[in-house]
Amino acid sequence: MVQGGCYCGSVRYEVSRDPINQSICHCRDCQKSSGAASVAWIMLAQDGFSLTKGVLKTVKGAGGAERFFCPECGTGIVYKNQNILPGLVDVQTVTLDEPDSYIPEINIQMADQISWEKTAHELPGFERFPPQE
Repeated sequence: MVQGGCYCGSVRYEVSRDPINQSICHCRDCQKSSGAASVAWIMLAQDGFSLTKGVLKTVKGAGGAERFFCPECGTGIVYKNQNILPGLVDVQTVTLDEPDSYIPEINIQMADQISWEKTAHELPGFERFPPQE
C-alpha cells in the first residue's frame, strides 16, 4: 500500500493500484492550479485511491475537470475528468510519501509548456541556496 498526504497533514490517502502511467503535465490548468510550470502525476483506476484522513475540497473546471485539494493548506492531491478519463484518477506524485518511487515516463500537454522551462536544466544549480554576497 502506497501512502501520501498534504503539506499540513490534514489529508492522508492510500493508493492500492499500480499506476497506468506516470507523467509530467505542462497544461495551463495545471500551471494555474499549482502555481508551478508543470505537475507530476500518477494515473490509476479510480477505485485505487482512497482517503484515510480528512476531506478534500473540489474545484470544478472546464470540460468536466475536477481538482481536489486540502481545504486547510491548499495542497493539490487529485485530478479527475470523467469526460476524457472515465474511471481514472490522477494523483500528484510529489504528495506521495515516497515520490522517488514513481519516476515520470512521459510529458503531456506539451503545447502549453512555458518556453523557459525548455532550458531550465541549463541554469546554475545549488544544493540549497546560492551564496549571499
